[in-house]
Amino acid sequence: MSAIFGIDFGTSNSALSVNMDGKVRLLDVDRENPISNSLKSILYFLKEDGQTTSYVGYEGVKAYIENEADGRYMQSIKTFLPDTAFDKTNIYGKSYTLEELIAIFLKVMKERGQEIIKQEVSDLVLGRPVIFSEDRERDKIAQDRLTRAAQIAGFKNISFQLEPIAAALAYENSLETGTEQIVLVGDFGAGSSDFTIYKAGKNEGPTAARDRDILSVGGVYIGGDVFDSEIMREKVAIHYGKNVEAKSMWSDNLFGLSPLVIRKLMQWHLIPQLRLPRTLDNIKELKVRAKFRDKKLLENLENLINANYGYLLFRSIERTKCELSEKKQSHISFNGYDISIDELLSREEFEGFISDKVASLNACIDSTLAKASLSCSDIDVVFLTGGSSYIPLIREIFETRIGKDKIRSADAFTSVAYGLGLQGNLLG
Repeated sequence: MSAIFGIDFGTSNSALSVNMDGKVRLLDVDRENPISNSLKSILYFLKEDGQTTSYVGYEGVKAYIENEADGRYMQSIKTFLPDTAFDKTNIYGKSYTLEELIAIFLKVMKERGQEIIKQEVSDLVLGRPVIFSEDRERDKIAQDRLTRAAQIAGFKNISFQLEPIAAALAYENSLETGTEQIVLVGDFGAGSSDFTIYKAGKNEGPTAARDRDILSVGGVYIGGDVFDSEIMREKVAIHYGKNVEAKSMWSDNLFGLSPLVIRKLMQWHLIPQLRLPRTLDNIKELKVRAKFRDKKLLENLENLINANYGYLLFRSIERTKCELSEKKQSHISFNGYDISIDELLSREEFEGFISDKVASLNACIDSTLAKASLSCSDIDVVFLTGGSSYIPLIREIFETRIGKDKIRSADAFTSVAYGLGLQGNLLG
């Protein structure tokens, strides 16, 4: 039996499907994860007894925690694909390109999938967001890098499909034969949010080429990680000296943490970049000049950088964000590494933090509708997938503009991968 893999390589989570003779199923590639068919998009390197071991997925999370944040932990590496400044990184004396890092991850998925289906697979359908970057050249660079990573991982025949279109295919598969609908798909990832307006129709027989049924696509570089960053900025960063100011030794002017330090503090996977000697010296200088009550805050920042526990901190932030989808308020709680944080966050506060981002999402929906020459009343169904689709303020956009009764949802982690598997029918 011939087989084609579909991989949804996500910023936070990834998933693998297989298409074998036209039949698609999801594969359990992260058995240690409570959600076994979703693989956490992380890499963890640890050096022990002179040997470097790499871990992926939930196994890597556990190893990272068990080793008390020692080693090199990497997440959200997908976000670096359009970043031409990221060329190589050094891990325990060995240089890795971005493509080689991603290839480690894709190779593990390939090998685990092959073990499950008991055969080699060289054909792959990879998902990609509508935009990696608003710069067309960088967007192309990002896809080229992802292609090279898949080649390094051992895939020979590689094709791409837009993630929201893959989600649309997954939805279409649930329709009864003969049904036709105009569907607005919203795919909310950790790094981006993508929209597709699609003419869905469930027909008998093999899947045909469907390009003509894609009425428009749109996307914006706003995702779940951005919302986490806003919570960090407004409620948590104060514990790490964000607002600390002190007099310069050269004048009466006040100075604080540089905008670059604060920007990297807002994204946990960038926190290790603050280990540069110059950055640590600047923090130390600010601590020396700061008031007594502020010194502890800057010590917290130094501990965060040196102990590299950003992932654990942001996991607490993400947990609070998710709870606010069901509750009116929640607590951001984090204890450990000589710090104790307990900040109350209401849904109203959170919605205020992200209101400008949600406005950008709404504007992107407007432009996607305009490109299809459609209005909200022309949409038969809204199909939402991805974790941020559960945020009430985002869901309210679709409920208000199109109607609550028209909204359908799918598994936040696997619907795109399933649709990429269905895309394999087009390659046969």
